[in-house]
Formats: sequence, structure tokens, C-alpha cells
Amino acid sequence: MTRLSGMTEQPTRKPFLYVVVCAAGIAADVSKLITAAQERDWEVGVIATPVAMNGFFDTAAVETQTGRPIRSAWRAPGEPRPFPAPDAVVVAPATFNTVNKWAVGIADTLALGTLCEAAGLGVPIAVLPCVADALASHPAYRDSLERLRGMGVRFGQPYAGEPDEDGGRPEFGWERALELVERG
Repeated sequence: MTRLSGMTEQPTRKPFLYVVVCAAGIAADVSKLITAAQERDWEVGVIATPVAMNGFFDTAAVETQTGRPIRSAWRAPGEPRPFPAPDAVVVAPATFNTVNKWAVGIADTLALGTLCEAAGLGVPIAVLPCVADALASHPAYRDSLERLRGMGVRFGQPYAGEPDEDGGRPEFGWERALELVERG
């Protein structure tokens, strides 16, 4: 700390971003989001759904990239909080199951509990849905999107992951999530 005009200058900390990762194939590329966030001067902590931890992305590489353990389970009473409070939250990829459970307040995993709490605290939240068209047409999903939008949650374009005419898959808009939480 330095002294300025008799006042103590507090060191500034980087804003902290929670990245919630759900179990969708595109999760294998979550490092793209982490890199983009770090390039924008965010510190990043990853919270994954329990199913996402089962091979949907390279957990060791993500832990190395963030310098922090991935959280997937509740901490025990008395254990210190491994992450500071979030300045923003990104859910990417967000699955049908996570969106629907979150919208009705089910907090049966750390990821869902974190989302329910962050929304209640007014933390900016951006969601990049990765939901097949058949599931996206389900009335419960449409109702969930409406409810979450009403809570101030910001959504990127839906991504079904369907192959295009050439057999390739469209690009997932990882950086769009950062634009959504940074727009203030």
C-alpha cells in the first residue's frame, strides 16, 4: 500500500467472474471463454455441474489456466470460501436441465445454488444456452427463459450445435457472454 495525501491507497483487485459449466459437448472449448475473460482483465473461477465434471471438458487444463480448483460440490462448514464473491456470472454452455431447474429455484447442486443466490443478489448474469431445438420448443423451457429474463438474466443467442450444410458446427459465441455482463 502507498500513502497519498495522508490516505492509504488500497490495492485494486481484478473483477471476479464465475463461469458455470454445464454438461454439453461444446463445454470442451470453455478455455476460449476463460482466455477471453482473462484478456479483459477478469479473474476467473469455474463452477461445474457434477455431470460436466465427467469428461465434458479438460478439468486439469482449466485449473491450470485459472490457477484455481474447479468447484462442483458444496464446501464443508468451516472451510474457507475458495473464490471471492462474483462481480459477474456466465453460464456457458447452459443446458435445458440447468435453465429449467434454476428458473424454479431448485438448488440441488453447487452450480444451481450459486445461480439462484447470484440472481437474488443482483449480480450480472449472462447465459449462453446450448439446447437442442426439440428441447428448446418445450413449453417449460420457454417459460423458464421468460422467468429468468424477468429476473434480469441476459441471454445470448441459442445454440443447438446442429451441423451446418458442410457438416461443420457453427461457432459458439463464448465472447458474447462477456459482452452481456459488461454492458452494465
